[in-house]
Amino acid sequence: MSQSPYLPPKPTPRPDRVSLWRYLRLFKSDILSAQPARLYRAWMAEFRTPFFRSYMCNDPQLVDLVLKERPMDFPKSDRVREGLKPLLRESVFITNGEQWLRQRRIIDPAFEGGKLRETFPAMWAAGQACVGRMKAKIGAEPIEIESETSHVAADIIFRTLFSIPIEDETASAVFSEFKSHQRASPVVNLGALLPLPRWFPRFHARQTKETAKRIRALIEKLTAARARQISAGTAPDDLATKIMTTPDPQTGARFSTEEMIDQVAIFFLAGHETSASALAWALYLLATNPEWQDRIAAEAKTVFEAGNPDFSMLGKLKLSRAVFREAMRLYPPVPMFVREARCPESFRGRAVKPGSQVVISPWHLHRHERLWDNPDGFDPARWETENGKACLRAAYIPFSTGPRVCPGAGFAMAEGPLLLSMLVGAFRFGPVERRAPVPVAHLTVRGKDGIWLNISER
Repeated sequence: MSQSPYLPPKPTPRPDRVSLWRYLRLFKSDILSAQPARLYRAWMAEFRTPFFRSYMCNDPQLVDLVLKERPMDFPKSDRVREGLKPLLRESVFITNGEQWLRQRRIIDPAFEGGKLRETFPAMWAAGQACVGRMKAKIGAEPIEIESETSHVAADIIFRTLFSIPIEDETASAVFSEFKSHQRASPVVNLGALLPLPRWFPRFHARQTKETAKRIRALIEKLTAARARQISAGTAPDDLATKIMTTPDPQTGARFSTEEMIDQVAIFFLAGHETSASALAWALYLLATNPEWQDRIAAEAKTVFEAGNPDFSMLGKLKLSRAVFREAMRLYPPVPMFVREARCPESFRGRAVKPGSQVVISPWHLHRHERLWDNPDGFDPARWETENGKACLRAAYIPFSTGPRVCPGAGFAMAEGPLLLSMLVGAFRFGPVERRAPVPVAHLTVRGKDGIWLNISER
């Protein structure tokens, strides 16, 4: 399989040395272009500010130390919590210690083993609905594909979590509010940059606080209705019911209504935002690599025409899975994880003090010039090479790794290749001339002005 000479778009890095003020302005605008080019080759980098020290770790051994070997010594940073707090409160994504352990004990069983098989009909139905919506929109004008992938990803979340399609009034309202929240939420705020005491008021934008409040009220409505169904014995056997009825195996306690609202908020944010981002970039990459697109379409035709749709199909979508995996290598939805050192440490002979920020960057790790062959190129065949297999084990972490690996990783790797195959099997995608997307990172890695594609039916 020949490699395409086309290199997918990549942010222009900043100059190696800039003032702190300039760096903060760049960081607030886009955390990817705020970083220097040397990070694509460095094993580690130290950043100093008047308020804290930060260490980016690209050395796979350091990544394993922080995320796998001693995760309790490197908990989620409170600086990450600041921007997400209005919406997520005490969700599993931002908690630490015993609180986090208890939440994972309740949540993880819903995503284990055969439970994923039960979500396939909802994924298939959402994919069919997406194909129908897009057929109705095809015309002479390009389509902004991120809005379509956001729609179908949200639809899957509601169908699998609450057994309702996105056309449901409350589900539609949540989706609309989340789009507003994504646009309003900054990467950083004052509380994330300054060492403020806990009692000091946090300066979240009014729109961020208001949209978070409305989203939580809508989720509370769904959660309270499900609680009534559970009490009456009429609740559907979906993810919400599983999580709300699962007791902590150590204490026997279940999630309260407020706790469940926190968890639903992160399920929607993580499952919707990240899946929408990865699928949009995968479609763009196929649009610019027609040979791979035709191979995915042929695979989809063979698999989908073989019989009634069922979970076993997923194992046959091998090319689609390779493309989706490659899309998340080039455009990891969550580009950076931030941890905080709890005790004195040494990274590559350099002293790291307690309170220091430790940054693990899938964006840089997945494109590291000393690890990957053709790091900036689109090459789904790499996963069958020795280099690709080695990097898959040591330097590929779109869902994080270790104890804090995303509980929905298996869900995402079923949903993504399935939707990719359904869409490419139904449509032909092409790039829009002089409109290549510019990757920027806010809540997830998206196109600065969207991702626009020409679309026609096959």
